Amino acid sequence: MSSRGGHSGAGRGRRSDQKQEQSSGAVSWPALQSSSAARGGSVSGGRGRGGRGNTPAVSSSPSDVVSGVIGAVDVASSSSVREKPKVAASDAGSSLGQELAEKVKITPETTVPPASSKAVRFPVRPGFGQAGKKVTIRANHFLVQVADRDLYHYDVSITPEVVSKKVNREVMTTLVRTYGESHMAKKIPAYDGRKSLYTAGALPFETKEFVVDLNDKKPPASSKRDRKFKVALKLASSRPDLFQLQEFLRRKQRDAPYETIQVLDVVLRDQPSQKYVAVGRSFFDPSLGRRGELADGVEYWSGYFQSLRLTQMGLSLNIDVSARSFYEPILVTEFIGKYLNLRDFNRPLRDSDRVKVKKALKSLKVELGHFNFARSSKISGISSCPINELRFTLEDNTQKTVVQYFAEKYNFRVKYPYLPAIQSGSDSKPAYFPMELCRIAEGQRYTKKLNERQVTAMLKATCQRPEARENSIKGMVKNNKYNEIDLVRKEFGMSVTDQLASVEARVLPPPLLKYHESGREKMVNPRLGQWNMIDKKMINGARVASWTCVSFSTRIDRNLPQDFCKQLIGMCVDKGMQVNPQPAIPFISCQPQRIEEALCDIHKRAPGLQMLIVILPDVTGSYGKIKRICETELGIVSQCCQPNNVRKLNKQYMENVALKINVKAGGRNTVLDDAIRKRIPLISDRPTIIFGADVTHPQAGEDSSPSIAAVVASMDWPEITKYRGLVSAQTHREEIIEDLYKLVQDPQRGPVHSGMIREHLIAFRRATGQKPQRIIFYRDGVSEGQFSQVLLHEMTAIRKACASLEEGYLPRVTFVVVQKRHHTRLFPAQHQNRDTTDRSGNIQPGTVVDTKICHPTEFDFYLNSHAGIQGTSRPAHYHVLVDENGFTADGLQMLTNNLCYTFARCTRSVSIVPPAYYAHLAAFRARYYMESEISDGGSSRSRNTTASTSAVVARLPSIKDNVKDVMFYC
Repeated sequence: MSSRGGHSGAGRGRRSDQKQEQSSGAVSWPALQSSSAARGGSVSGGRGRGGRGNTPAVSSSPSDVVSGVIGAVDVASSSSVREKPKVAASDAGSSLGQELAEKVKITPETTVPPASSKAVRFPVRPGFGQAGKKVTIRANHFLVQVADRDLYHYDVSITPEVVSKKVNREVMTTLVRTYGESHMAKKIPAYDGRKSLYTAGALPFETKEFVVDLNDKKPPASSKRDRKFKVALKLASSRPDLFQLQEFLRRKQRDAPYETIQVLDVVLRDQPSQKYVAVGRSFFDPSLGRRGELADGVEYWSGYFQSLRLTQMGLSLNIDVSARSFYEPILVTEFIGKYLNLRDFNRPLRDSDRVKVKKALKSLKVELGHFNFARSSKISGISSCPINELRFTLEDNTQKTVVQYFAEKYNFRVKYPYLPAIQSGSDSKPAYFPMELCRIAEGQRYTKKLNERQVTAMLKATCQRPEARENSIKGMVKNNKYNEIDLVRKEFGMSVTDQLASVEARVLPPPLLKYHESGREKMVNPRLGQWNMIDKKMINGARVASWTCVSFSTRIDRNLPQDFCKQLIGMCVDKGMQVNPQPAIPFISCQPQRIEEALCDIHKRAPGLQMLIVILPDVTGSYGKIKRICETELGIVSQCCQPNNVRKLNKQYMENVALKINVKAGGRNTVLDDAIRKRIPLISDRPTIIFGADVTHPQAGEDSSPSIAAVVASMDWPEITKYRGLVSAQTHREEIIEDLYKLVQDPQRGPVHSGMIREHLIAFRRATGQKPQRIIFYRDGVSEGQFSQVLLHEMTAIRKACASLEEGYLPRVTFVVVQKRHHTRLFPAQHQNRDTTDRSGNIQPGTVVDTKICHPTEFDFYLNSHAGIQGTSRPAHYHVLVDENGFTADGLQMLTNNLCYTFARCTRSVSIVPPAYYAHLAAFRARYYMESEISDGGSSRSRNTTASTSAVVARLPSIKDNVKDVMFYC
């Protein structure tokens, strides 16, 4: 591998989650090798610029530590704090410093107990951005007006307790209908389906108990269950207050009145919750739009998302069209035929198919067709034998088959005797039904991961261009008729406009990108978020002296790998790489059943191999296995190619692959011209490290697999293009990254420091010869409800990691959350105006919004950094939780937008900032390390995972050092 990209990390062979351990003793940076500064792999170290040797290393003396700010969560030991710092540009640090009144000392423990997150304050907006061309756009936010009302909150207790929100609502609706006039002063309450009831004005009691009888609503003999409920209403101790909301919107109150917002949100959701299927904050129903088949017994329903938000323009109702997958309401036999692609039911199911069917059907509600009244039941399983072999014991101790029972009792002849029976009830008291009598009840959400075919069908059915989507949203708002609902308009005095918000936005200019001086085009100014590699050479072409190719495809021509690799290597050289024209060993063709054997043989015959080109098998499912073996067992950097793409010998495809090979070999494709010229505010003036972090969770239904955290960090200041990646397994569905910093007590060595932040900081110093004085931390995958918790834990970890390296080492931190899973959409004011749209009809790349629909006081913005391809673009939402560096609005918005043009895998700007994108890719790559089999349907079986009841988390196999030092995840 080219020495330009290398950074030495932890010792070879350690696990990924045991990084850069060091005994405590004297706290200091690990010793640097004398050559480390020369190994930074910067532009100056490559072709086209002079050396960087005259840049002085940062002294380790306390006087060189940035003294203006301590972090939002100060966790350095008390001896390392020289003076009480002041916070620049916001009071985030001081307020969080008060949150942790006592300095958190570094003691041997695996997790840091958080302070209360309720009082956490985020930075105030430092002003509004001014850079860029001003444009007017529309957003799917609808202004909500609220009249002055006295709001009251009542606690609800229903006995016996009911799990179903639907039944709870049925109980409450009946209660209001029965007792509304006589006992509730004709009030129309809003109910959340659980424990809370809200009214505009007080009820004529503080506590009262009612009896509600739902038995009148069911057919006779349809159920043996008694449906009488006792409902107790009690005035709650807390009372929502609209005055606080008004004060907050007038900027006279700092704390947002979230309880009041919740009341108004419940009011707007009350009627849709009774009419439609509610999934989270969305509603679905066949009456709300298109409905269609997705394949394998699954269909999609149209619907809409709805959320009440506090914004600069006031209360805003964010509404977006949506679609979700549901089980088709068909007979179970029909579902099995589609799900397993079976037509012949005249033979028993294979064991593997029976297990698949059981997993797919478990907990589904089915309607039974053999009774003379409506009856439904929940599936608890299916029988292990065909129904014609299934026997049960009657009360007189005689045995009968289920087939005989249905023939005698219901005069029903079972049509498919070789299929298993549907089981409901418990294992001790099971009830069995023939599959052809069971119809899947309508409106049950399909929660499993959609397979490739279903995803394609869903996208095809629901993808809408901006103009069509905007019209759909307008139509949904008009169809909902909020202002005609008595509860909304008359009772609570609310009104919702039917016009999308008109928003002032700005289009930021694209950055100048630098390519190598030897190319005909040395600089490029991207237009509408895209450019190409014609007449350009990579700014730092990597050297690859040792490479080869292995093909696991059995359907491609025998000589095709040679032709493909010859052209691919030619493309790499043409774009500026230095690649040995001869492979290290002759190309290998191998059966896909012998993947592991073939890879081990290559590793043995070509030690020190820098790049392995892999032509994948024709049948999908082997990619993860190849990556796991190469990256965690053999230390081989690989580039996988689909056989269909190999066959085409397409130059554009080879150019894209060359970009990936270059960064995997330690090179750079392009850099920001401002970075080379050291003109990026708050980045170029001091050594700065940019982190990206993400956590991915197992798919629905996987309750034993761990979550995977990934953290990447830039290693090449001031160019900020190369990102080193680390991954770690952690507790199932835990959002906070547990392995940012750890300190454990070792019986022999004493306190031992480790963690991903610490390892990256050490690697940065080894790569550049300098310590980071600034940290920019882009954190993906955090919802608003988790902001405080994540900030307290992860800022604490960052501080402890820094303090573990050197006493008094407190680099300034800016912590930014990146959100893509939101429902704000931005539309051009004039859809046909090509001066304000891109080729897909979306708003232009670089469009930024920090007014009107953004937070009233905090530092956030929406950035549409990419060009649309199909459908409606989704802007990324950036929310600053800590800013000790004192960024201006323009400074952070321009930096974020410019970084989006440095993504290594393509010549397009991307939709989220690359460090967050890379962390996402690394986390998904690590998921493959824990999976031994992946089917076409996306289902997986985990390796080395633990049961969900266990406190032990399976460890990831360690990534080899030579692999994690390059961008292997690209």
